[in-house]
Amino acid sequence: MSLMKTVCVNGRDYAWPKRPLVVICCDGSEPAYMEQAMAKGLMPNLAKIIAKGEDRRGLSVIPSFTNPNNLSIVTGRPPEVHGISGNYLIDPETGEEVMMNDPKWLRAPTIFAAFQKAGARICMVTAKDKLRLLLSKGLVYDGTAIAFSSEKADKATLVDNGIENVLAFTGKPLPEVYSGDLSEFVFAAGVKLLKSFKPDLMYLSTTDYIQHKYAPGTPGAESFYAMMDGYLGALDQAGAIIVLTADHGMKDKHLPDGSPDVVYLQDHLDEWFGAGATKVILPITDPYVVHHGALGSFATVYLYDVNEADATRRIKGLPGMDGVFAKAEGCKRFELPPDRLGDLIIVSGGPNGSKVIGTSASKHDLSGLNEPLRSHGGITEQTIPIIINAKTQGLAKTLRNFDAFSIGCNHIAE
Repeated sequence: MSLMKTVCVNGRDYAWPKRPLVVICCDGSEPAYMEQAMAKGLMPNLAKIIAKGEDRRGLSVIPSFTNPNNLSIVTGRPPEVHGISGNYLIDPETGEEVMMNDPKWLRAPTIFAAFQKAGARICMVTAKDKLRLLLSKGLVYDGTAIAFSSEKADKATLVDNGIENVLAFTGKPLPEVYSGDLSEFVFAAGVKLLKSFKPDLMYLSTTDYIQHKYAPGTPGAESFYAMMDGYLGALDQAGAIIVLTADHGMKDKHLPDGSPDVVYLQDHLDEWFGAGATKVILPITDPYVVHHGALGSFATVYLYDVNEADATRRIKGLPGMDGVFAKAEGCKRFELPPDRLGDLIIVSGGPNGSKVIGTSASKHDLSGLNEPLRSHGGITEQTIPIIINAKTQGLAKTLRNFDAFSIGCNHIAE
């Protein structure tokens, strides 16, 4: 394939990568995780990668949740273009609360689909299948594409995933969903597929189960990042261009006594305006709530015959509200699709970045929170790492995580 070939996706041009390009989204990877692990000598391969390449910081999209950011990375554009504004929304056509996991919600083609049409070989491994469904939209399993999840690796077929017998291929058992093993499976599969399938583009996306449980520098986190380092070394040794980033950071979201630092916004709104006058939607809501209890630092509110100025004033008076925006202002500021957000957009954090938003206290099952809450969603979780195993040229001053494929295709100085 000619190195001069260029693929245009969503208004951005991507040169054909000079070597196999592996973009890694390490879910929830607050920069401090890798910084502290390297400082303790636990990530020697990453240290070597940085020594010969780049260690930058960038910004995720807001809400700093998994789906909006992963879709931004693989489309190269913010949610206002691709349409995925969270995991959960009120369907503007039906008025029903639904999950946004169906590929029908994606409004823009992925970089993968465009490159496959141009003749590239594509490989994608995600931790969770909900994400694989969205990210693989448009791929054709004709022998030039593979896409599967750790979660359902045992169910992968040639027709639906471009690969079968994944457990035998990796030599690993099916991992538990709530485990660091789910992410390790992603890395292990990626290393083997890079050598055997020889993709032009590869995307590896992990889960933030470990980051929700363990703060940077703790034994649980250090064990995870030491494991990850071995696979980074293998990918680097195999000759790939590596761009390592994250979908969002992660912060402590609890009080000194260990209880969640939460404002139950729906309870306040019901008290002020009456039940049914407003509706709080938490886009973090998904089927995997054990580690975060559906508590994050971003919410949207639908107002039914409620004065917007009055509601805004009252919400701003609650502790830890970093921003309360009318829909038009919030969507413009955070590059979000207006038809998939409510009348108000709220970002929380407070002085310590610890405030999260809930709906009603009675509707959150926190029984699965065995450690003090760590979560994400707000501006305080927007800073993410962007690490490249080669020197770059011509990068913008402010980088976004959704620049990852552009960096790997267009800005490698070799």
